[in-house]
Amino acid sequence: MLYLFGLALVTGFVVAVAAVAGSVSQARAIVAALEATARQPEAGGRLFTLMILGLAFIESLVIYCLVISFVLWGKLPAAQEVLKSLGAG
Repeated sequence: MLYLFGLALVTGFVVAVAAVAGSVSQARAIVAALEATARQPEAGGRLFTLMILGLAFIESLVIYCLVISFVLWGKLPAAQEVLKSLGAG
């Protein structure tokens, strides 16, 4: 039963933690790119391209966490099965 509790807890928090970490990472990447562009405006086009590429990689990690959460959610048994194994249903 402790395994099921842990699995349910992880499926709920994995997307939230990934979203927070991804948004903080994206914010730091954007700030760094804007500061670099302010210091050296002629490199703005190249920095913009690299920033967009970096943001895509960060967002892909968040999407992978969402997929993992869906996979873990599929491993959870139905509520009726849990209640039956506890003797409550």
